[in-house]
Amino acid sequence: MTSEDWRPSAAIENLRRRADILGTIRRFFAERGVMEVDTQLLSHCAVSDPFIDSIEAAFRPVPDAPAQSLYLQTSPEYAMKRLLAAGSGAIYQLGKVFRNGEVGSRHNPEFSMLEWYRPGFDDADLMDEVADLVAAVLPDFAPQRLSYRALFERELGIDPHHATLGELQRLCREHVDADFDDDSRDTWLNLLMSHVVEPRLQGGVFVHDFPASQSALARVREDAAGVPVAARFELFIDGMEVANGYHELTDACEQARRLQADQRSRGGLGLPQRPLEKRLVGALEAGLPDCAGVALGVDRLVMLALGTRSIRDVIAFPFDLA
Repeated sequence: MTSEDWRPSAAIENLRRRADILGTIRRFFAERGVMEVDTQLLSHCAVSDPFIDSIEAAFRPVPDAPAQSLYLQTSPEYAMKRLLAAGSGAIYQLGKVFRNGEVGSRHNPEFSMLEWYRPGFDDADLMDEVADLVAAVLPDFAPQRLSYRALFERELGIDPHHATLGELQRLCREHVDADFDDDSRDTWLNLLMSHVVEPRLQGGVFVHDFPASQSALARVREDAAGVPVAARFELFIDGMEVANGYHELTDACEQARRLQADQRSRGGLGLPQRPLEKRLVGALEAGLPDCAGVALGVDRLVMLALGTRSIRDVIAFPFDLA
């Protein structure tokens, strides 16, 4: 009997549709004068985010030499910001990224990401452009916009910026099996968001003005109520996260502080201490232009276009067949 494990998991017709969508994306940016770039997959430095795990690779100049650790990119963000600081102007990248431990119906450790940066844009401008791009692939796309506060008030009846730690813990335990203690408000907010709020989202929803403590690499500003919030957004379509965008941080000192804070968090969680991308700080010191940037999951966008909930239906060879 001949084994059938050589076959792709996706139907060839699905892969043709995928190819058409990739062409649509490239035409979209060509028409807007955004340059395609192609940065390295291997880096001497790793992502600092404690909740994203880099895949490590061993480089040897000759086979029996000591190994040097390199890291497969989890996002082209750091490299693209170096290009922005060097004067590239508006850029996008469409290619592979890698993340450890991500396998499931919506995840594969090797997946396709679209990332782009727009000098002169803020996060509101970029939400407009994300909506235009998605509509080029999903013609009936008509998203709504909700602040993080408005979403939590609508779905859970609380103001996430002012709720106490105890209130968040009690509410979370009403909905989620969370028999543990944690003194971080973000732990409970993230559980509520991922386990309760996100699954309720129907159609397209841009969620913006996240808590300042969840700013990642975004700027912090005050909202209309005078509360510090992160100038970032996430796009969900039918409860699935599709894109994550920022009005980008340009303060080199603050960037260095956040990288070190991530490293301390990694240490507190017992995670490996990996080399930080100090060249990103150098790029900001040289002058990163005022810009907004976004990362969009291409495989998930194709899944939505094809009406499937499994990533196996839109990539040729997932993890178990690679």
